[in-house]
Amino acid sequence: MNQRNNIWSGVDWITIILFLALAIFGWMNIYGAGYSFEQTSIFSFSNRAGKQFVWLLTALVMGFCILMIDEKTYDILGYWFYGATILLLLITPFLAHDIKGSLSWITLGPVSLQPAEFAKCFTAIAIAKYMGRYGYRVETWKDLVIPGAMVLLPMVIIMFMQKETGSALVFLAFLLPFYRQGMTGKIMVAGLVAIIVGVIVLKFNLLPDSVIDKFLQPHQKTRIEVLLGNKEDPTGAGYNVNQSLIAIGSGGFFGKGYLKGTQTKLKFVPEQDTDFIFCTVGEEWGFFGSLLVLLAYLAFILRLIMIAERQRDIFSQVYAYSVASIFLFHLTINVGMVLGLLPVIGIPLPMFSYGGSSLWGFTLLLFILLRLDASRVNKLY
Repeated sequence: MNQRNNIWSGVDWITIILFLALAIFGWMNIYGAGYSFEQTSIFSFSNRAGKQFVWLLTALVMGFCILMIDEKTYDILGYWFYGATILLLLITPFLAHDIKGSLSWITLGPVSLQPAEFAKCFTAIAIAKYMGRYGYRVETWKDLVIPGAMVLLPMVIIMFMQKETGSALVFLAFLLPFYRQGMTGKIMVAGLVAIIVGVIVLKFNLLPDSVIDKFLQPHQKTRIEVLLGNKEDPTGAGYNVNQSLIAIGSGGFFGKGYLKGTQTKLKFVPEQDTDFIFCTVGEEWGFFGSLLVLLAYLAFILRLIMIAERQRDIFSQVYAYSVASIFLFHLTINVGMVLGLLPVIGIPLPMFSYGGSSLWGFTLLLFILLRLDASRVNKLY
């Protein structure tokens, strides 16, 4: 009983409050994104906001259950979780229905789940277990071969078998915990140089189309060409971003008011309650409201980094930095694509975008971290 009481007293409630604040405000904006004059209650299952409310309640139950599980479970079963995740990712394309070219969703009755959302968490646990083993040090590039392969395997499965580029690229976020544990900065610089070279190659068409087509699907290639200015497609690949920028710009400094966004009401922006939810914030809450949301995310991520730095064992620290990096990657890419600064690759805004899989995935990531953090007082340096 004393140990359980210590766990609750050790839980970082500030992080939970920030998580709830973002999730609740996101839920409100999901309702706003789909609102019409004939709209039913925010709690009605006939609209996405009502369904998201159920996802939010179940996420809170999930979080409570995670906090009640012994923290050693994640270390002991880390590789088993990872193996089961890889197996699930492999069979998903054979069970999934084709949704806009993606084979990443499994339908279970009235519910559809995306295993890739949970793969990030279990990959983080497996990497933390490997890097946290006794005597492990990152001294040469060879020390990163195995953890690097552990990241690359689900990434390749998701990208090439499930054809879900956005979810696959999120695994690049694991470079930050690798760097924190001693990976040379040369690898980070090499990655940046590779990105710059890739942009130059695509900008000036330095490779034959046959080569590029092996790595990019037609719609992905078009989106990049539009972003780089090589192609004008205001009614096609560039439509979402153009309408998003119009919606955000029309919000001005203080916005048009909650449920009063005209771009929203007239359905100009596709996917406005999922990948493009941030443009609803910009239109209805304006620059001021958008800034407050970004500051809330900043406080949340800085809190995660603080939690990572106070861990007393490598397993918890690697996992914590993985969580912080994944949230940061999602935030940066999602807001960047909504503002037209990055290609549209389709990843959700944490706790904001509609979707049970993403909300559950983020909840799983976060509350396992909170459980590990709550027990840190019982560990020796």
